[in-house]
Amino acid sequence: MTSFREGRRRAVCALALTTVLALTATACGDDGSGAAGDKGGEGSGKGEITFWDNNGGVRTDVWKAIIGDFEKENPEIKVNYVGVASTEVQSKYDTAIQGGGLPDVGGVGAAMLAGITAQNALEPLDSRVDGGALKGKLNAGMLESVKSAGGRGKLFSVPTSASNGVLYYRTDLFEAAGLQVPDTWSAFYAAADKLTRKDANKFGYTIRGGAGSIAQALDAMYGQSAVTSFWEGDRTTVNDPRNVAALEKYVGLFKKNTPAADVNNDFTKMVSQWDSGEIGMLSHNLGSYKDHVKALGTQKFRGIPNPTTDDGTRVQVSNPVDGLALFSSSKNKAAAWKFIEFAASHASNSKWNESAGAIPANTEAAQDAWIQKAEPTKLAAEVLFSGKATIVQLPYYLPDWNTISKADNEPAFQKVLLGKSTPKEFLDSLAEQLNTAQAEWKTPKK
Repeated sequence: MTSFREGRRRAVCALALTTVLALTATACGDDGSGAAGDKGGEGSGKGEITFWDNNGGVRTDVWKAIIGDFEKENPEIKVNYVGVASTEVQSKYDTAIQGGGLPDVGGVGAAMLAGITAQNALEPLDSRVDGGALKGKLNAGMLESVKSAGGRGKLFSVPTSASNGVLYYRTDLFEAAGLQVPDTWSAFYAAADKLTRKDANKFGYTIRGGAGSIAQALDAMYGQSAVTSFWEGDRTTVNDPRNVAALEKYVGLFKKNTPAADVNNDFTKMVSQWDSGEIGMLSHNLGSYKDHVKALGTQKFRGIPNPTTDDGTRVQVSNPVDGLALFSSSKNKAAAWKFIEFAASHASNSKWNESAGAIPANTEAAQDAWIQKAEPTKLAAEVLFSGKATIVQLPYYLPDWNTISKADNEPAFQKVLLGKSTPKEFLDSLAEQLNTAQAEWKTPKK
């Protein structure tokens, strides 16, 4: 495992110097957690622990309900909840790793797992899972996904949920326009055109141009090109000519079939805009299903797996498995593990995933009746486990993946949307960064 690139290390250290005091004062609580390198201890299994929710504000209510259940069952343990916005959580972890104030338990998705494990901040959990109530109760594919993402062949996060790319479409608008289900890319583009009436401020699609744009663009790109692997040897396929052509078509939707304001769309803006306006289609994942139900009911929209090619070929990129990690610096690992085990148990995992509309990692929770009633989750699970889809595995194991796919290239993608750069230039630059990161990762650490 190679270390972070020097540029990122310097940036993280600078961030730590300027923000660590504020972070520890507001977020760590009186739990005694420290920085990476502090080996912590098992503790008494009682007392206080701190939990960082990596999607704070969005999943706060369900986590507080689970914490309430846990504290009722374990009155000797108090869980201090800290909600951290998904757009800020990586920098918060990096800051605390450098300067102290890590939580005992934190939500850590697969996309950021390698970067945190590279800094020796997480506790391996294999023996705890194998020796406890979760043994044999976690989805094997999700376990393998997080093991791979960690980059060391060990389990550094207990998987809690998985998601899939979903195309949400307004059934009322489609019916009024005489359009069929947009289950192929050809049908998708035809619908985007037909539903757009700029003079009436109606658009066929809303595109994600702000935070989180890269993974969504890659999903649309590989889905259309049907390129089936992220690597050919140690060279990435992101700038394969077929992918370039697919991205050109996709970004061509901007301002033609989408609002111009989409260039700044993050998750919340995009979802809010689609729920409140008259836009035909939205690409996101299972995480926004409940928001749409709340805004529209279940009769005005559907959520289906991303489109196929015209011949029925389905290719999609891997969506990062979310999970719970135990930080090595925790002084009360025994109590922290009790909380992780409880949160990943049948009842709690089902409660969380029903709230989020995601696919449970707990195999017993995955059989619960609510999944059959939540069509997007049901269809996504069928695609994910049917064996009929080709999943392009994104390189979450690269310590720099999260930085490359977010901070380094989200502004670059906005330039493409605005016509200041071409899709080919963007993908060639992205490919160069990825090839370098892959080479560094494969070079033995001295």
